[in-house]
Amino acid sequence: MACRSSGSFVVGVVGFDDSSWAQRCYPPLSTVHQPAAGLGERAAELVVRQLAGEDVPPGGTILESPVVWRESA
Repeated sequence: MACRSSGSFVVGVVGFDDSSWAQRCYPPLSTVHQPAAGLGERAAELVVRQLAGEDVPPGGTILESPVVWRESA
């Protein structure tokens, strides 16, 4: 509130995880959406493959994480 009332500068803030509280902040918080369902699906897929005896090499998985633009940035 102090930044807003001073009017002397602009601050942009972006959070991560796009939780429901981000919409209720003032101003509403821009966030990066975390694809929890996609993460769970990929983890389950890898576990099932390992349980089936398949050799699953270590590595990363890249999932789309879109920015949800709101008033904070």
